[in-house]
Amino acid sequence: MPPTRATRLVTSRLVLRPWQEEDLEPFARLNADERATQYLLHRMTRAQSDALVARIAAHFEREGFGLWAVEAPGVAPLVGAVGLLVPGFTAPFTPCVEIGWRLAPAFWGRGFASEAARAALAFGFERAGFDEIVAFTVPANTRSRAVMQRLDMTHSPVDDFDHPLVPAGHPLLRHVLYRLSKEAWLASIAETRG
Repeated sequence: MPPTRATRLVTSRLVLRPWQEEDLEPFARLNADERATQYLLHRMTRAQSDALVARIAAHFEREGFGLWAVEAPGVAPLVGAVGLLVPGFTAPFTPCVEIGWRLAPAFWGRGFASEAARAALAFGFERAGFDEIVAFTVPANTRSRAVMQRLDMTHSPVDDFDHPLVPAGHPLLRHVLYRLSKEAWLASIAETRG
């Protein structure tokens, strides 16, 4: 697997790092898991999952950021993926930078998604200089929406949209959009440190 120029990010419990060959098998298990993919169009085969990691590596090379492999030292070498992406579709809010996460269900409920996402947001706002970062999911994905709310992202119903890569009439067509501006991020950081 070719190396990427992904920056390592370290939090109190996690390491967001470049992908390694040994991540492919557990990531493929995650992408085939029924619970982890409940709000996606389909589960992935091993070949599809490996191709996704190749696209993630290419995104890092092209953009300087992407989905990091998330390790929890002393817990698991790979708990999932968290990071920043440029969506490959056109919608009223694009072009934009999206934050996303996908963790194995065994690691849900521990605050890992929020902790890793905060590190990715800090990178996006403080190092990459983005003015806004968005997140989106289907309305029923309450776990993911709760993470967005914990990150101080805001939702306005006028931003909700039909995802252009989801077939018309599909139950996952409608999506909610959450936004976080750099100003709001810096204000929340100042309040936390205050």
